[in-house]
Amino acid sequence: MDNHRPSPPTRNVLLCVAGLAPQVITETLYGLAVQRRPAFVPDAIHVVTTSEGAERARLTLLDPSEGHFYRLCADYDLDPGRIAFGADTIHVVRDQEGQPLDDIRDPSHNEAAADLIVDLVRRLTVDPQQRLHASIAGGRKTMGYYLGYALSLFGREQDELSHVLVSAPFEGHYQFFYPPRRPQVLYTRDQRPIHTDNAEITLAHIPFVRMRDGLPDLLVREGAGFSEAVRRAQDSLKSPRLELDLERLELHCRDQVIALTPVNFAFYLWLARRARDEAPPIGRKDIGPAETRDFVQAYHDITHPMALDRERVEAAVAGGMTPDYFDQRKSHVNRELRRHLGPAATAYEIRRVAARPAGRFKLALAPDQIHIRPNDTREPTASTAVARNPPRGLG
Repeated sequence: MDNHRPSPPTRNVLLCVAGLAPQVITETLYGLAVQRRPAFVPDAIHVVTTSEGAERARLTLLDPSEGHFYRLCADYDLDPGRIAFGADTIHVVRDQEGQPLDDIRDPSHNEAAADLIVDLVRRLTVDPQQRLHASIAGGRKTMGYYLGYALSLFGREQDELSHVLVSAPFEGHYQFFYPPRRPQVLYTRDQRPIHTDNAEITLAHIPFVRMRDGLPDLLVREGAGFSEAVRRAQDSLKSPRLELDLERLELHCRDQVIALTPVNFAFYLWLARRARDEAPPIGRKDIGPAETRDFVQAYHDITHPMALDRERVEAAVAGGMTPDYFDQRKSHVNRELRRHLGPAATAYEIRRVAARPAGRFKLALAPDQIHIRPNDTREPTASTAVARNPPRGLG
């Protein structure tokens, strides 16, 4: 028995985008909770819409006596008290000044809608016990696109994407919200009678590429706007390029900036210089005086001579760099890389390249992928010079 297998989701959430036709919400709910087997009954319904769309949803769906959401629940034995759906789950797109938008008209409005959708999808996919079903049927076409892309960025194995299809002439009919249990006769715009028994609801499931596992943990947990999320996802697909900023103590991994503490930056700088100089991997248990001096020199290169921590760092490696000290610095640096870069950190990590128990480590970057600023004109370090031109009698 696998004790580490994640338990199945216990909570369902429906997320819809909607415009001036809130019918798509009840039509999707009907497809999920009534037609589907096994049924997907949401514990919450979230809607992204405009101020006009929110008002229409409130009047046509949530009115306590006439709302079609409550009618659907009564018709098909759903408990509305167990489905969180109300003003606090209807999310209105707002402009840069925080004012609600009554329509999505220009690029800035599209950007606001995209950012809202991306942030909402990110938050709704944090809980592993929650399953998200997203419907792109309503609202402006761009809103459906943003929802689909957001689910591709943050969606997990249990999450789903769909579009609800309604047969003619019921599609877009202002009086049709779902096929009622007791059939009704409606009238088209040209006063032709139509019978709801003939209405067909089809929930079209849409496959999507799940990119979540390739995103940095910071992006998944703390979020970013739509454009920033797309850029960082795209960056994770590019070939690695590392720049070390000696003045700011920052690593620039492509366009992602990672600030390190002085001692951790010096440790990484030491190994970056070794990789740039094509030195062989270093063993954590056989770091000699030359290698230790190179690490101390890297620390001196980035700190002021009067820095208080200089004595502490020098004292920590006074008898040579121990395996524990090496492992501690390596773990701290790699953890920061993974936190900011996600799986893309693999290209920049301090990696084991030889088997246990001895273990040898290096940066796997090629010399032309490593850039040190301000321009690092330092000659190959003492330890790498020895490694490249060993004295007679050394292996």
